[in-house]
Amino acid sequence: MTLRSSGDLRPVGNVPSVTAFGGVSPQARAVSMTCPHKADEDGLNHAFLAYRIELTGLARRALGSSHLAEEAVQETFARAWRSRDRFDPSRGSLRTWLYSIERHLLVDMGRSRARREPRDAQVAEGSQVVTDEVERAMASWQVEEAIRQLTPEHRCVLVEIYFRGRTSKEMAERLDIPEGTVRSRLYYALRSLKPILEKMGWEE
Repeated sequence: MTLRSSGDLRPVGNVPSVTAFGGVSPQARAVSMTCPHKADEDGLNHAFLAYRIELTGLARRALGSSHLAEEAVQETFARAWRSRDRFDPSRGSLRTWLYSIERHLLVDMGRSRARREPRDAQVAEGSQVVTDEVERAMASWQVEEAIRQLTPEHRCVLVEIYFRGRTSKEMAERLDIPEGTVRSRLYYALRSLKPILEKMGWEE
């Protein structure tokens, strides 16, 4: 009844094993990914293969545990399966929907763990601390993942200037290109980040 991340993958409910998905055409996969309410089984199976690693990375960052991260991803798809009729592709992609489900789940798991474990004064202030930690972890992880998806030229300029404090002049000398080219790459790097983050469910 649960999705497993290694070995025997067993999707939620009546969804068949992901190994059975190989015979489905690319066109059918596209429909499944876009409209899981019309192709529930194939859609969620393919979504598990497509997004498991990303969702696990976010959960691991938020919870600090690989074991809990795997549990979180399994429960995320279990919740997606149970609420599949609520998915509306006109309001966002399947990927964004899954991120939203996992975000709420991680907050719940963080609060539950905080209640079970010895808490210091900061944690005792309330559940808002847990929520903030999950949100910060998610934002940090999303930015890192989005930057990885940039072209090497754009990624290099963005990382060096925004995160390592180099100037456009220093980058121009280092890369042996005009300073105007550096600024142009930075502009398009920032411009490219927005749609990538939006697909990941980024919330400002």
